[in-house]
Amino acid sequence: MSIHGSIHGSTHESAHGASPHGPGPGPGDDHGLIGEGRGHLTGYGTSGIARFVPEPAKNPQRTPFERDRARVVHSSALRRLGAKTQVLGPSSDDFVRTRLTHSLEVAQVGRALGQALGCDPDVVDTACLSHDLGHPPYGHNGEKALDVVAASIGGFEGNAQTLRILTRLEPKTLDASGRSVGVNLTRASLDAVAKYPWARGEGPGGPQGRSARKYCCYDDDREIFAWMRAGAPTGRRCLEAQLMDFCDDVGYSVHDVEDAIALMRMDPARLREDHEIDSVIEDTCAWYGADPGRAALGAAWERLASQTSWIASYNGAPADAAGLKNLTSQLIGRFVSAVAAATREVFGNGPLTRYDADLVLPDETAAEILFLKGAAVHYVMAPREHEPVYLRQRTELFDLADLLLSSRGEHLEPIFAAAWHRADDDAGRTRAVVDQIASLTDTSARAWHARLCGLLSEV
Repeated sequence: MSIHGSIHGSTHESAHGASPHGPGPGPGDDHGLIGEGRGHLTGYGTSGIARFVPEPAKNPQRTPFERDRARVVHSSALRRLGAKTQVLGPSSDDFVRTRLTHSLEVAQVGRALGQALGCDPDVVDTACLSHDLGHPPYGHNGEKALDVVAASIGGFEGNAQTLRILTRLEPKTLDASGRSVGVNLTRASLDAVAKYPWARGEGPGGPQGRSARKYCCYDDDREIFAWMRAGAPTGRRCLEAQLMDFCDDVGYSVHDVEDAIALMRMDPARLREDHEIDSVIEDTCAWYGADPGRAALGAAWERLASQTSWIASYNGAPADAAGLKNLTSQLIGRFVSAVAAATREVFGNGPLTRYDADLVLPDETAAEILFLKGAAVHYVMAPREHEPVYLRQRTELFDLADLLLSSRGEHLEPIFAAAWHRADDDAGRTRAVVDQIASLTDTSARAWHARLCGLLSEV
């Protein structure tokens, strides 16, 4: 059994110190009752509901966290996820999930688990709906391409782009100088989005470790990051962020497998063959690392296959479709129930919020989730790595970047053109171009490439 997503060390030191924009919480500040909106919000305190730019409540009947959720729901960034790749491209089939439908499903699971643990459901909902806002066109393939484009300015990372969207790029609130501060979420909601609460190379393992690839703050966003993390234990994720991360894994593991089966890319009957299981486990270890080991993954498969809900075959007929949907429901319930029970066993039955607790992920549950993620890798993601479409997608984004970097801001949308002209060096102008490309959907990226570069790639 493991504590999900925690880094233990100093327990109550701020990562970057206090901010002049709002009070930093003391160790006990997050345990009070606050009264904005209807009822009380237990466990979040005045620090948790603070906004970078203070705003009066427009409707006293709404809690600050309800307002946060509404801002994300109404954002253009969330709408764009409807045309961005999850695993298979949005145009590949009417059935497949997009980043938007995936985010909605993650939010539904997260809201239920959050309520079971005593988190504010709107904080969890906001985090789950927001967690993929920073993904560029073409999913992780696009993320890799933009990381190359942005190499000279510290790289590109989807989670860091999410923070940038929420605190800078999505137009909603301005500070006293007229600078955009994005949708101006509360500290608690913004912190809940921080899956990797550190800048590049400053997390676990240092510059050579995982934090060189996974982080949530670019160098030029450190001010808002420091405000968000004021009073938080260094490098440690709040409970709501851990919960969001877990529900994202549940979404990937269960729904990506559902998509793969429904589209006939994964045949459940083949999983009855020992050599096929060996191949799935091999790809799982290659993609996600050696832990928890081949034996643990094999045992996880045996437990999953022994469930009465596991399907032995699939042909798309109504009975099979219903069986597949029942399987996904049973798996989600299995994973969520296991985590809720394990967390309660360690931290008790009271409301659990922010830094009061850590999500407890049983080892067997983690292995089962990882096996399913590995199955999606084996049948869908790994084969696509060798498909010509992947190269074409990266080429599109490289072409666009080259053209936009040489166009002096001419083709950029107004918000990004303003950033280009405001920039006083090449780094700022490069970031404006990267922000522009990252904002595009799969569809608009192809359209921009066709219009500006004269070629239309097939996807």
